[in-house]
Parts: sequence; structure tokens; C-alpha cells
Amino acid sequence: MSEEPQNDDQDEGRPNAAGLRRGWTTGACATAAAKAAYEAVLGGNFPDPVTIRLPRGLRAEFALATRQLGAGTASASIIKDAGDDPDVTHGAEIICTVTSGTPGSGIRFAAGTGVGTVTLPGLPVPPGEPAINPKPREMIRAALEEVAGEYGVQADILVTIAIPGGELLAAKTANPRLGIVGGLSVLGTTGVVIPYSCASWVHSIHRAVDVARATGIEHVAGATGRTSETAVQAHWRLDDRAVIDMGDFAGALLKYVRAHPLRHLTIAGGFGKLSKLAYGHMDLHSSRSSVDVPGLVQRLARCGASRDVITEAGSAVSAGGVLELATHDGLAGALSLDVARGAREVCRAALAGAADLDVLVVARDGSVLAHVEA
Repeated sequence: MSEEPQNDDQDEGRPNAAGLRRGWTTGACATAAAKAAYEAVLGGNFPDPVTIRLPRGLRAEFALATRQLGAGTASASIIKDAGDDPDVTHGAEIICTVTSGTPGSGIRFAAGTGVGTVTLPGLPVPPGEPAINPKPREMIRAALEEVAGEYGVQADILVTIAIPGGELLAAKTANPRLGIVGGLSVLGTTGVVIPYSCASWVHSIHRAVDVARATGIEHVAGATGRTSETAVQAHWRLDDRAVIDMGDFAGALLKYVRAHPLRHLTIAGGFGKLSKLAYGHMDLHSSRSSVDVPGLVQRLARCGASRDVITEAGSAVSAGGVLELATHDGLAGALSLDVARGAREVCRAALAGAADLDVLVVARDGSVLAHVEA
């Protein structure tokens, strides 16, 4: 249920979050829009800006983009501001329509245009429900019950959330593989988006494992990007739902599988990223881990490289540079195999027996450079 764009097998220059502007989650925007609409239903006026309480006690104000009032129903919308985070829903319009229900019906939720519906088990909400996560539901309920209390009524209403264009945006997320059809998910644990924290990406990794387990998929592959994803899927002939775009977050996947075991896990990635994993790095992004070029040179020497190649490799500035020199010496396969073995040992230790494990090292052209099983 991630709102992160998909990764590729190269580092994308993600900056450090220090000094970047924070934003609001889809759930926080939906809460504010729903509260404003319900105030209008009960009192005839839309508060603008509308203030909500976030899960950790903070309060936040939101300006309304649109408003519409009818008999027993009202709609309000907010334009999502994700701050400086590259969230695919930044700038999206979050529309909430609140409609009075029958006494005793309570607060119910529905998916409007652009909001997905859950079709597979394993997610935080059951199949058939709109893809509105538990925390946003909790936030919306609390806000609406607060309004109802001010007017001395029971909150018996239907809340319909819509995100125009959400179905197209959802194609850039993990939703289709998670069995969420028709649009985006309404997410947010704290209400606040921390730039480049990638919390939604890690969230999608966890949910992908949950869906695989719940639907009987016993073999799951975590890939660092599109190229390795395509390669590992073809290698093992895996279903789409069995392939997880883990990006740089190998540690997040391994830790979650350790707590939620699988029969078999494959880790697939480019040579550079898996060389980091072979040296124990669990976050494979360039801003948080570095390639150990001297270590790779030592591995190249163990593979039988010539003295000239070893000397030249010592001056390489990247894993790709070392691999290119190994290729010239006919040792690309041997070096990749050595890296794959190292990565597998690191992953095995992290999994602590929670899954059988194999590792694929994938070239930039999508070919498999090395494969290590038991």
C-alpha cells in the first residue's frame, strides 16, 4: 500500500532529510476534509481553515480547496502537501463526502473515485473494504465524534473518500500487486510525512509479505529495482505478488521475514548493491552505505585476477569499475559469485532460519551474473 515510486538498481541521489520541509499524510488530509464536511452538515458552515488533532497530540490546520453543501450531506476537499518528500500523491485532491445515516449505524467508510478496494487477505483491512488503513479511520472517527459531541448528537454517517486521478497514480505504487484495485490507499500513522524517511516504502514491503503469506505464496523474492525484479521473476517463474520491490531496504525485508517466516526467500540485486550487503550493510542507498572497494579488490585477488588488474582495481571508484576490470580478466562471474556468497551469509544470519535463502546478482542488462543457493 505504498505511495513511493518504484526504484531501479542504481542509487537515485536521495538527499538527507535534514532541513527539508515536512508534509501531511493522505490520512491527515482526509481527516481534515471529513471534519469540515461534518461541521457543515450539522452547523451549516465549513470551518476554513479546519483544525485537527494528530495521533501524537499535535494540532494541524488545513485550508479547504472546495466545499459543497446539500441536504444531509456535504463535501470538502484538501490539496495534499507532502512537503519535500517525493510522494506520488503530493498535490492530489483529497475529497471527503459526509452523508447522514440511519440512527445507530455509526461511522462507516466507502471508497470513492480513485480510492482502492482491498481484494486479498493479509492487509490491515479485510477484503471488500475500502483501502483506508486503520490509523486514518481512527483519526477520522475521533474528529467526527468530537464534532458530534459539540452538537450533542451521535455520529451516524457515511464517509466517502475520493482522490481524482488516484487510479492512475496507484499504478506507480505497490497497490496492484497487493490486490488493491481501483486506486490509492489512504495511509498515515502519525499524520506527518517526514521527507525521504520512506516509511511508506517499508510499509509496502511488510504488506507484500503479509499478502504472500495470507494467499499461500511460499516463495517470495525481494529485488533492489526493476532490472533485478524482472530477472528474478523470470528465473524462478514467480507470480507478480511474489516479487517485492524492496529498493534499498534489504534490512527491512529480512527483519520482517525473520518475524513472519516464509518457506523460501530470494534476494536479487545489482552487483554494487549486493556487494554492500555482502559487507553487512542493510540499507543499500549511497547516502547511508558505501561500497568497500578494497574489499572487492581482495575478493578479486582470491578469484585469481592478474597483478595488473588487481593494481588497477585498487584505483576504482565504484563497484561497477571493479566488475568491469574483472570482466576484462574473464572473472566477472567468479567475482559475482563470491559477492553472492557473502551476501547470502549476511542474509542467513539476519533471517535466523526463518526462510530458505538464495541470492541472485543481476547485471545491468538483466542477465544473471551469479546465483547462490544452499
